[in-house]
Amino acid sequence: MTEPLPVHLRTGEQGAAALPTVYEQVGGMAAFDTLARRFYEAVQQDEVMWPMYDPDDLEGAIWRLSRFLGQYWGGPTTYSAQRGHPRLRMRHAPFPIDRDARERWLRHMTAAVDSMQWPPMVRAQMLDYFDRAATAMINQPG
Repeated sequence: MTEPLPVHLRTGEQGAAALPTVYEQVGGMAAFDTLARRFYEAVQQDEVMWPMYDPDDLEGAIWRLSRFLGQYWGGPTTYSAQRGHPRLRMRHAPFPIDRDARERWLRHMTAAVDSMQWPPMVRAQMLDYFDRAATAMINQPG
């Protein structure tokens, strides 16, 4: 069973003019690919974050993040078609994520979002989501 899209991503009523999704507003999958690459450029320099990733699968990590975000923000369902339900907590459970790791992840993602120079409303929506999602991934005290 898939989760419905957040209210702010749904299009208008049948027959009504559809509002553009965030995916459409930022320029589609190419924008999410760039965002993921910029995020991982910073993560590679982080002594706490980088050990949580497989250095031999950087391209895979970029693909997974960009496709997940593209899908979440209104793009194609490629991520779910290939990987199933996102199950973020389950997929992150093997990694020790404490408040410091959360703050580092969020700092790198915020910098990546800011580098994209997207409209302020898009930035605010994304950072609100990332703040909540990063908090939800914490699985260690401290």
